[in-house]
Amino acid sequence: MLVHVLAAMVWLGGLVALTALASHVLRSSDREAVARFIGSLRVVGPLVLAPASLLVLAFGIWMVVDDAAWDFGQTWVWLALALVVVAVLVGAVFLSRSALAAERAVKAGDDVQATQQLRHWSWGIRLIVLLLVVATWDMVFKPGL
Repeated sequence: MLVHVLAAMVWLGGLVALTALASHVLRSSDREAVARFIGSLRVVGPLVLAPASLLVLAFGIWMVVDDAAWDFGQTWVWLALALVVVAVLVGAVFLSRSALAAERAVKAGDDVQATQQLRHWSWGIRLIVLLLVVATWDMVFKPGL
């Protein structure tokens, strides 16, 4: 459970920090700041957020398999699993594409497109934060148990 909780803290905390930073950068309208922020996504996503999300999923499944009190038929378990899987998929599919499109726009010198893609990316991050907050509520209160 320790690794599951620590990975969730890194994942959710990292997303919240990135949301705040993205909002700050987008409000500043500073092209250089937007470009630097977009450049950092290639590091933060694959090296921090992706491993944390996969650890949350893997250790969550392991805890259910390892504890006789829990099973995949319980409402709170399948709901948490579904929410985390959707969050991982949004990150892997939507966020990665938005970040790559923003990076291409920066390299092409298209500041308007880079900013637009960063805005799309920031809405995807907010969706994942919402999914993870609901999943956390679900795992804490265990509805249906």
